[in-house]
Amino acid sequence: MKTEKLEKTKNLINKLTDTHSLLKDEWVYLLQNADVCRDFAFKKACSMRDNIYGKTVFIRGLIEFTNYCRNDCYYCGIRRSNKNAARYRLNKDDILSCCAEGYRLGFRTFVLQGGEDMYFSDDEMCRMISSIKQAYPDCAVTLSVGERDKSTYQRFYNAGADRYLLRHETATDNHYRKLHPDELTLSNRVKCLYDLKEIGFQVGCGMMVGSPYQTNEHLAEDMLFLEKFQPHMVGIGPFISHKDTPFKNEPNGSAKKTIFMVALTRLLLPSVLLPATTALGTLDEMGREKAVLAGANVVMPNLSPKNVREKYMLYDNKISTGDEAAESLASLALRMEKIGYEIVSARGDFAGFKRK
Repeated sequence: MKTEKLEKTKNLINKLTDTHSLLKDEWVYLLQNADVCRDFAFKKACSMRDNIYGKTVFIRGLIEFTNYCRNDCYYCGIRRSNKNAARYRLNKDDILSCCAEGYRLGFRTFVLQGGEDMYFSDDEMCRMISSIKQAYPDCAVTLSVGERDKSTYQRFYNAGADRYLLRHETATDNHYRKLHPDELTLSNRVKCLYDLKEIGFQVGCGMMVGSPYQTNEHLAEDMLFLEKFQPHMVGIGPFISHKDTPFKNEPNGSAKKTIFMVALTRLLLPSVLLPATTALGTLDEMGREKAVLAGANVVMPNLSPKNVREKYMLYDNKISTGDEAAESLASLALRMEKIGYEIVSARGDFAGFKRK
């Protein structure tokens, strides 16, 4: 029986490698039988990534500039109902200071990430983006500030923003409703993603692995959505509970399953920019290395001021000091070198992408 499963899963992985497409029941079968084909999938995914990007890992400087959020997602530690969160906002000078230090260290992409904080007006965000681009014209600016109107996204793009991260979290509507309050809908999240792509951003979506109520069928729907949407970036992280959320007693997702999803995503989307996430490093000390060895090609060290890193706590026990911090870039580079990969300072755009 095990030999039969190995043969079938290998055939499915070869099909995925060749066609970059599977049927829903084929995705489910692979996920149900991951243990028998994991190493084969990793080998295929690494080969595909290396053929396109070589033995390089791109670095992004993460600036978590606000932990205020208007949303109340059931899994998130900075949800608006969490009265225990120590809230903060960085101002424009703080952010530019982070960029200056990041540029000195070799970062050529800055990621402005925050909750959906309407304190920062569109005008202020545009001034911030323009200031970074004027100071560092050879750098990319990535935004991760949630759902906005298409006109707002267009303004951000016109101001110079290059990329936008907006994880869809789950592509199944009834599952989405179990993770979010009624005012948030999967249909609007997907609309935002298509708006961003139409404007001309390099667009990233992504999902949690092991979130409450999730099944392999839900993950199969995620893969079908990725195939249809064709994002430039995909962020895949395990669900990790937070003590001040409704899901505080839910079990964490599996690092092993998350890494398998990384490999499958590489085979589905050969040129995708695929982070080895901090959440993986939180669950497994070697999680980011394992993700790179499964096809990931991006790491995102933290450029935020040290005094706020512990306040941007989306989940419990998030790494907030050590190799995820920009100051430990040399250590992170050594860790990547030990597995045969090199951290590079390039902007690291999606292969062949041209800005409109």
